Amino acid sequence: MRLAGKTVLISGAAQGLGAAMARIFAEEGAYVFIGDLNSDAGKAVEAEICQKGNKAVFLGLDVSNEQNWIDAMSLINRESGKLDILVNNAGINIREPVEEMKVEHLDAMLAVNVKGPFLGIKHAIPLMRSGGGGLIINISSVCGLVGHAFTTEAYTMTKGAVTLLTKAIAVRYGKENIRCNSIHPSTVDTPMVQELFKDPVKKQQRIGEVPLGRLAAEADVANAALFLASGEACFLNGVTLPVDGGTTAD
Repeated sequence: MRLAGKTVLISGAAQGLGAAMARIFAEEGAYVFIGDLNSDAGKAVEAEICQKGNKAVFLGLDVSNEQNWIDAMSLINRESGKLDILVNNAGINIREPVEEMKVEHLDAMLAVNVKGPFLGIKHAIPLMRSGGGGLIINISSVCGLVGHAFTTEAYTMTKGAVTLLTKAIAVRYGKENIRCNSIHPSTVDTPMVQELFKDPVKKQQRIGEVPLGRLAAEADVANAALFLASGEACFLNGVTLPVDGGTTAD
């Protein structure tokens, strides 16, 4: 097993991509903490993982709330005594263009997409340091690498911030054996996206921009995260890994 003995916290892990990562990490031997606001869905993922004989615990986590992060790290320390991997996955997208973006919606996106990973990293580092090191994986987006014609400016701004936060942490904390990398998916085929794609024009726009001619599957991104979390990627630090079928290649 590639993650045997590892303790992992994944934010936004009650559904979608986060849940897919929780399942595959647990299957590879990790003790997975499922951080999310949705307790019903989170506990369902916990039960599903545990029924297969793997280890998972749901914990309530509002990523924009610093005390929630403090409490999460305390729980993980009590239950496991260490944190090897943090995956900052939670994110939101309020689809309003810059001229229509309400300030309160901008604040909400910044709170979840930027403040959330920042606080997670802030409070994970001491626990990782005490265990001799660790890995942080930030889920950014192709919008954290390039301007994107079909995505709002506010979302692009927040994901760009995550990209450079990743590099800053990698440079500062690499000497302590705390690495930080980011993953940059193109549009992922999730239930939320399927709802968006009830509009055939939007569906064709997104598929048409991918050289491989399809959307990213949750498994595509989860497997990339698994690779970064494994020992095979132990010399990768500050990497921006596109999982986009070639969308950002030109």
